[in-house]
Amino acid sequence: MSLFKRFAEWREDRQLAELDISPELWQQALGDWSVYQGLSDAKRTKLQDMALRLLLRKNLHAAGDAEASDVLCLRIAGMAVVPVLELGLDWYDRWKTLILYDGPFHAEHSWQDEAGVVHEGGRNLSGEAWLRGPVVLSLADVQLSGQRDGYNVVIHELAHTLDMRHDGANGAPPLHHGMSPADWKRDMSAAWDDLGRRAAAGEKLPIDAYALEAPAEFFAVLSETFFERPVMLQHTWPEVYQHLADFYRQNPLTSDG
Repeated sequence: MSLFKRFAEWREDRQLAELDISPELWQQALGDWSVYQGLSDAKRTKLQDMALRLLLRKNLHAAGDAEASDVLCLRIAGMAVVPVLELGLDWYDRWKTLILYDGPFHAEHSWQDEAGVVHEGGRNLSGEAWLRGPVVLSLADVQLSGQRDGYNVVIHELAHTLDMRHDGANGAPPLHHGMSPADWKRDMSAAWDDLGRRAAAGEKLPIDAYALEAPAEFFAVLSETFFERPVMLQHTWPEVYQHLADFYRQNPLTSDG
């Protein structure tokens, strides 16, 4: 470890020691979230430590009329670190800024279709993540996250940042040693095809139909579902569930993650 990194960690430890976050404040921020409730005491302590370190390392910017209370900042940070609870905060080192809007925000984009034609347009978004940042969130959608319906905009956007660490946002994050890219692609493709078939047949879908927008969105929605509704995901696509458990190095079906 370099001298600079050791000094940075020492300084961060001192900053953490100076913070006075009461158990009551953590309870206000995350006490109603089933994912947090399902963690062991040791895992909750680890989550709290990582959440505070994340807040120290990133720049938070409230845009427009957005106002983020201490409770809301802790809620966002707590949800944000769940995907990297066993991976470490270094997996978030490619973005530095978190921008908060009070509600859905308008974003302009250009894209190229399969014929090579470039299109331009805009739409209202609840969240957005860019390669090397920033991460953008709607506070209104943060408030709607973690309500036991599988939706979590924080996990969704942070999953995009993990995906982008390997060849951009394509639904294939950098896999750990021992994980098979071929098996990942085969099982994710099979689940994608199954979801598309169900949608075409007008069936009730196990996950948000937005997952069919692109492979990157499929991975992000699956990540939300993995943490928020693990029983349903494991029942629907057990191979996909296992791949995500291997990637995130967590098993939400157990009491301590």
